[in-house]
Amino acid sequence: MKGIIFDMDGVIIDSEPLHQKLEMELLEELGGKMTKEEHNALIGTTDYHMWSILKDKFNIEKSLEEIIDIKRKRFIENIHLVKLVDNFEQFIKTLHDKGYIMGLASSNNRKIVDLVMDRFKLDRYFKVSISGDDVIHGKPHPEIFLKAVKEMGIKPSDCLVIEDAKNGVVAAKAAGMKCIGLKNPGSGEQDLSQADLVISNFDELNLDIIEKLFE
Repeated sequence: MKGIIFDMDGVIIDSEPLHQKLEMELLEELGGKMTKEEHNALIGTTDYHMWSILKDKFNIEKSLEEIIDIKRKRFIENIHLVKLVDNFEQFIKTLHDKGYIMGLASSNNRKIVDLVMDRFKLDRYFKVSISGDDVIHGKPHPEIFLKAVKEMGIKPSDCLVIEDAKNGVVAAKAAGMKCIGLKNPGSGEQDLSQADLVISNFDELNLDIIEKLFE
């Protein structure tokens, strides 16, 4: 293993419950409604992908750009409520000290990715940061991970992805990478069965466990 790519929402920051609350509230304002289970199926995809589906399903008049802009502004207004995932920072410091190349690949938009990086002072850890705005195809398509690994300068087979959502795990495996699924209660019931290893907390991981995935 030469590098590790982290998803952001639900892996680095515990933000999925806030996303779900804001998205379900906004959808109701726009004349639609979805269950938590229906929302869980969309976790890990880009704003554009999710709202395209919902706009078509509920014949929403507002443009995609308007809808996404409203959601983004509301998330930013509430970002003070978001915290880092338990034991994430201790884990990434260990990896950083050992010299692994690290990247971030988030379906979230560039503005929020940069805001989160700045708020939690994460720039020092990541060589590469890819947002949903930087790709054409969102997860479960592998494009975002392939773009990240190319910029990191390593092969997909030498890279590990850490994801909390089914869409992300599917994308990582399609990219030819090892994948650890993080079972985050805030991300709902996600099918992480395609992951090479599933954990519930970063304190379950150490470098020996990770390296065994590559043997």
